[in-house]
Amino acid sequence: ISNFASVGRLDILKDLLGQLYITTEVYAEIQDGLAEGYDFDIGIESHMYPLASDGWLHLTSLEGEEELRIFSHMPAALHCGEASCLAVAVRRGMAFLTDDARARSVARELQVLVSGTLGILVRAVTEEHLSLEVADSVLNQMIKAGYHSPYGTLAGLLTG
Repeated sequence: ISNFASVGRLDILKDLLGQLYITTEVYAEIQDGLAEGYDFDIGIESHMYPLASDGWLHLTSLEGEEELRIFSHMPAALHCGEASCLAVAVRRGMAFLTDDARARSVARELQVLVSGTLGILVRAVTEEHLSLEVADSVLNQMIKAGYHSPYGTLAGLLTG
């Protein structure tokens, strides 16, 4: 979410995925970032349900003993936000979006479908939500904003 927020393109996530779920732990991390001066998430509440009645980012909490148990068994190296989202994804059968290598590895071990910024941009191109040129422009804006991408263009990631 942060990479898309940093370039003012949360619309890509909304248009492509319809709705996303974030845990209260992720929301707390966003609030901590805002307090530290990371202003790209300013106004995110206007997209967040139930804070905004028409929000498409659904705020959720860990629910039930199984999600709490899964969360408590996550590797200590994961941030609380990543661990909580993974616990929700495992229990509720959801996909998990992250660019963090450790979190992606844990997701694969738990057999959770995982994607990240590049995967979302590639999907936006393949499903014709964005042209390759626009997606590459968004990627380059993200890189300028601090995203450490292994690719400068999406062309090599697209399958014919």
